[in-house]
Amino acid sequence: MKPGTRFALGAVLIVGSVSLMIVQGIKQTGTYFLTPTQLVARTEQDPHFFNIGLKVSAKVVPGSIKRDAMHQRVDFAISDGTKSFPVTYVGLVPDTFTDANDIDVVVEGKLGRDGTFHATDVIAKCGSRYNAVWQQSGKKT
Repeated sequence: MKPGTRFALGAVLIVGSVSLMIVQGIKQTGTYFLTPTQLVARTEQDPHFFNIGLKVSAKVVPGSIKRDAMHQRVDFAISDGTKSFPVTYVGLVPDTFTDANDIDVVVEGKLGRDGTFHATDVIAKCGSRYNAVWQQSGKKT
């Protein structure tokens, strides 16, 4: 075999192996990033889409947060204005996850066949800026 042919064959083998490793890595670590409406549509199209790791971005439904401090469990509902579903999470939530209105969250986990999203991670988005609270006298606090 000529040296040029051996080099080309080796290069093809190396590029093919690296490509295969990249594809396998993406399959193992890649997650879907959806809204509640997209997730509901996806599960209606493909019934096997339940219990697949994914991320959902939505707003917390005001007044839906229920905390169990003893077991570090938080139950709440999320919605994108069209579709909503309950979320359950065991662990510590971020400090920005409060009972205030308009909490944007990204939850990572799996949607169960029971319709509840079982989160393994909760990320509460914070506002892009913070404003000081004004007292009635017009001074900042």
